[in-house]
Amino acid sequence: MPELSVAIVTLNEEATLARTLASVAWAEEIVVVDSGSTDRTIEIARSYGARVIEREWPGFAVQKNFAITQCTGTWILSLDADEELTPELQQQIQALLASNPPSDAFYLKRRNYFLGRWIKHGGFYPDAKLRLFRRGAAKFAERAVHETIAFEGKAGTLDFDLIHHSYPTLADYIEHMNRYSSLGAEVLTAQKRTSHSWIAFVVNVLYVPQIMFQKNYILRLGFLDGREGFLLHLYHAAYTSWKYAKAWEQSRLTR
Repeated sequence: MPELSVAIVTLNEEATLARTLASVAWAEEIVVVDSGSTDRTIEIARSYGARVIEREWPGFAVQKNFAITQCTGTWILSLDADEELTPELQQQIQALLASNPPSDAFYLKRRNYFLGRWIKHGGFYPDAKLRLFRRGAAKFAERAVHETIAFEGKAGTLDFDLIHHSYPTLADYIEHMNRYSSLGAEVLTAQKRTSHSWIAFVVNVLYVPQIMFQKNYILRLGFLDGREGFLLHLYHAAYTSWKYAKAWEQSRLTR
């Protein structure tokens, strides 16, 4: 049985996947679940020895949980296709798994890059994510957006960084936020949080985004990350406005 399995879900990830796979090439098993890539994603995955499974896209959490079930290792590392392990983190994970780990799950500190700049403030670092866990101990909570791993117990935190190469261009970020705001709107609609009254509409579409921007950009010192930080927090606030506006729009169309 492999000691470590790496689980990755993909869709047209040729620009980033090789970097991700190179950082885990030492793992005994790599499982890539692809949902219809039309670029070189599958070719790249197989060139690194990954076992590729082609499967239609059912949603983030469902697809990631499926990838986890296909892993046979004692430990599972769940990664996105635009993430990579630093050499220090690689060494720490290898040393950890060779010992008797004190926990069944571990958080990895994530270093987010936006427009090529490491975002150190505004709540974006260390941005710890639970990604390494003993098989059977954890899985993703099934939600439409912002999927997180559910784990009951005390999890440890590793010392070194997981690098997230998020949004190399503004177009990438805006497209991503547009797509995620639609998913977020579906969640709000299901929760009946559709800003039905005029006051709720103004508060959610206008004031909540402003408060979020002020909290992250000013109180959490996001302004120290230069123009990149300003744009990141500005458009993240816009995403929040879009999410509530789309939920209101959906509710109006279904009346």
